[in-house]
Amino acid sequence: MDKLKKIKNHGNKTFEEIKHVDENGVEYWCARELQTVLDYKEWRKFENVIKKAMEACKNTGISTFEHFVGADKMVKIGSGAERKQIDYKLTRYACYLIAQNGDSRKKVIALAQTYFAIQTRKQEISEKEYSLLTEDEKRFYQRNLTRKGNYSLNQTAKKAGVRNFDKFHNSGYKGLYNGETADDIAKRKGLRYREDILDNMGSDELIANLFRISQAEQKLKRDNIQTEKEACKAHNKIGKIVRNAIKQAGRNYARKYAYTQKEFKTIRKRK
Repeated sequence: MDKLKKIKNHGNKTFEEIKHVDENGVEYWCARELQTVLDYKEWRKFENVIKKAMEACKNTGISTFEHFVGADKMVKIGSGAERKQIDYKLTRYACYLIAQNGDSRKKVIALAQTYFAIQTRKQEISEKEYSLLTEDEKRFYQRNLTRKGNYSLNQTAKKAGVRNFDKFHNSGYKGLYNGETADDIAKRKGLRYREDILDNMGSDELIANLFRISQAEQKLKRDNIQTEKEACKAHNKIGKIVRNAIKQAGRNYARKYAYTQKEFKTIRKRK
């Protein structure tokens, strides 16, 4: 039995089973639940491990606030009384650092170190590693990020009052592609019916769209937009801003990428 199987079979709950996903599709772990799985009986001792992990995070130059989010809550202690219970929402990287700073004598700690190291490695890639990827691999990596970004944008747009998502997304495409809708882009690229245009973009073009997506989401939140009309207007504006930046850089995304959606799926299966 390999290490990952041992991890999955450890205790009543596994690391994946206690994972949460918020309304924006972002995964996180609750420190109190992780404490139990890592076999720490006392919160006091586990909190010391968390503090060491936060210090390690800080020493790498990464903001601890991005990976260790305070999530204190009130809990009942009897007779209707309540008290504040300290807790944290942890990213996968935060869990990895906690495992690295945990009691190495505990077998489950060693398993956690392996598990979170492997999973973090799968989801994150350094700038140096990215530069060594082939174009196909870069496309695959950026396509996954774009898919996640679109999911998050859709959730935010829904809260902003968007109901016609085709109209909303086309507003962004029109801004970025000088008036072209998704259908227009597909026709220009010579795609077949229902082929995904994002599956037929190079890595640079995907990066441009990912930037449009992330900035559009931030604008919806920042401006507290509450109507579909204003959301579409904002998305279009962001698309134009990104287009102008690309134009100044002298890039052109008018050509069709060499791969079809079917071929893209074949590349994905090989990963």
